[in-house]
Amino acid sequence: MNIIVFVKQVADTEARVQIAENGTSIDTRDINFILNPFDEFAVEEALRTREKLGGQVTAISLGSESAASVIRTALAMGADQGLLLKTDLQCDDPLQAARALAAEIAGSEFDVAFFGKQAVGNDHGQVGILVAELIGVPGISMVSELEVTPDGVRGKREVEGGTESFECSLPAVIATQKGLNEPRYASLKGRMAAKKKTIEEKEVSLAEPVLVVEACNYPPQRERGRILGQGTEAVPELVRCLREEAKVI
Repeated sequence: MNIIVFVKQVADTEARVQIAENGTSIDTRDINFILNPFDEFAVEEALRTREKLGGQVTAISLGSESAASVIRTALAMGADQGLLLKTDLQCDDPLQAARALAAEIAGSEFDVAFFGKQAVGNDHGQVGILVAELIGVPGISMVSELEVTPDGVRGKREVEGGTESFECSLPAVIATQKGLNEPRYASLKGRMAAKKKTIEEKEVSLAEPVLVVEACNYPPQRERGRILGQGTEAVPELVRCLREEAKVI
């Protein structure tokens, strides 16, 4: 099987994020960048599919030179080869990103392509399904159970209040949800092997974005809490505050 997994470089979820001087992005100085956590499930599922059905796994990322690090992480986990679609432009528009990725795989003989359901940071959750639409293949998001066979894929996806069962033919695009699997750790042997694997680079030109970030703002500071009293005697005042000030009842 020809298996593709798309990976993205994101700021460490434990990083203290500061807004850059331009007011439309984050300050990347002193920020540690990592493989998008949801993409870890995509990489693991791609590897399990190869182990079951044979073939090869190609890890692809769109970004600057530094994005090669997350491809290297996928290679250390067990991916066979990597491809960096190189651009120094900041890509905040999911459609802009999807067009670049779709242009790379359109017409190729892949069987299944994996994405994480969303990238932490912007949380758009759209790129995988947009790629499927652009290249004209089935796309399933929020996948929590999956079985891939030479004839197609079937499984379950999360929806509000429950799950849906699905089945479709190949090729297909799958956007993975947390809980689909337990991602493996890259072993020392895998890390050493990854250093010897070549990451191909291609310069790409991005289409004009249709979504533009105009400003980034910090969340408003919370007001300091106050003590209304103790015991049952404080209940009337608490109810009044919830009704008249917080307006939640």
